[in-house]
Amino acid sequence: MSTEATMLERCENKCELCAAETALTPFAVAPHTQITVDHAIMLCDTCKSQIENPETMDVNHWRCLNDSMWSQVAPVQVMAWRQLKRLSAEGWAQDLVDMMYMDEEVAKWAELGLDENQEKPRDVNGVELKKGDDVTVIKDLPIKGSSQVIKQGTVIRGISVNPDDPKHVQGKANGQAMYVIAEYCRKK
Repeated sequence: MSTEATMLERCENKCELCAAETALTPFAVAPHTQITVDHAIMLCDTCKSQIENPETMDVNHWRCLNDSMWSQVAPVQVMAWRQLKRLSAEGWAQDLVDMMYMDEEVAKWAELGLDENQEKPRDVNGVELKKGDDVTVIKDLPIKGSSQVIKQGTVIRGISVNPDDPKHVQGKANGQAMYVIAEYCRKK
């Protein structure tokens, strides 16, 4: 039996991430480049194109990871975890990452594939900002499209970070949601 036939049998002719029953193609899970049963998964065109071109990502499509993250197949776990990490600015995705369990070896594999050089939001002192941090605005900031100003010393609680735009953080201050440039903040 060929590798592809074995993989199709394993996945019951369904995409291993979203369970779509459309045409499937094998996908090698980085850092592996060879299509093998132990290092590849079967993907539909939608999943494959969004993984290869993250700028086209449809966030709601990836809610399917709620099911596939529990797969016993290591490369499926790896890809589910990586996609959830890419979507970690979404509350539901971060919740799933927090619930996910992988063997130590599989977790190392999953982390290998994340872009190590990916920029992270940093405050005025160069401290990395993470989801849930509280920050203080360090100078008066005009609000785009308004005559209002965010005053120096304003505390923004429980920020969210967007991995696609590390320059900005999102949070609420004085009951209003806002985006602020990270370098104009100081972590509390």
